[in-house]
Amino acid sequence: MTLKIALIGAGAMGGAIGTRLVKTGNALTVFDLDPEKVATLTALGATSAASAADAAAVSDYVILSLNAPKIVRAAVLGKDGVADGARPGTLIIDMSSIDPEATKEIAADAAERGLRWVDSPLSGGAPKALTGELTLMAGGSEQDVADAHVVLKHVASNYTHMGPVGAGQTTKLINQVLCGLNFLAVAEATQLALDAGVDAAKIPQALKGGRADSAILQEYMPRYVARDYRRTGRIDNMVKDLNGAQDLARRANTAMPLTAVCAEVHRMLTAAGLGGEDQAALMEYFKGARSKLEP
Repeated sequence: MTLKIALIGAGAMGGAIGTRLVKTGNALTVFDLDPEKVATLTALGATSAASAADAAAVSDYVILSLNAPKIVRAAVLGKDGVADGARPGTLIIDMSSIDPEATKEIAADAAERGLRWVDSPLSGGAPKALTGELTLMAGGSEQDVADAHVVLKHVASNYTHMGPVGAGQTTKLINQVLCGLNFLAVAEATQLALDAGVDAAKIPQALKGGRADSAILQEYMPRYVARDYRRTGRIDNMVKDLNGAQDLARRANTAMPLTAVCAEVHRMLTAAGLGGEDQAALMEYFKGARSKLEP
């Protein structure tokens, strides 16, 4: 069955989601402020829309892939936003990564306009979206989460209902704590291997299946060694998510000392102008200290 889906936000992540949805036979209507991003999807068979309202008007589902609560709010409830064009009962699937409390507030305001809401942030990045293997953590009513799966099964192989609206975003923050710490740990271990004269490129295979193994080790240590900085994510987006995790920790009175250090490293790299780079650019953190030791 062909699904009528609107996509609001066609950046690196939204573009990958949109590409997968088109290639799996769905009718996709796209809105993004950047015409080049829209053009990439229309070249594959998607239809462009002049506004979020226009995209929602011809769709049964609306996917959001944006990067801040104020942008999500504007895209849904602002002038020419989703709520101005969507039919009552339209299901909004927010695949952005934003604050759980903001999610609850926006979802409540959208409900007053007759719209349903599922927050379904993701793990796996653009590469997994393109192969339909994302991991999704969903928040919303049981029925809405089930209805969202009709769409999301095209992009995800792991889909879990975590609780009411906001629970998906809370789970994503926990995911980002684990990812952020792992990215940094693997980068640090890579630099140690390089400085100690071990062939770091062999380490992922050597540790495969052991307790130190992880998807990040297997994917990123080879990239760290090669200084392969192609963009599949952004350091400043990790800063946003770690900030969110720290805000949540303060509300829950949870001590998170390792997360604090990880966040500071990411902030330092962002301040150095590397915020738009992939996590692979964490290797740049070790350049300064190492260069002081080199003759």
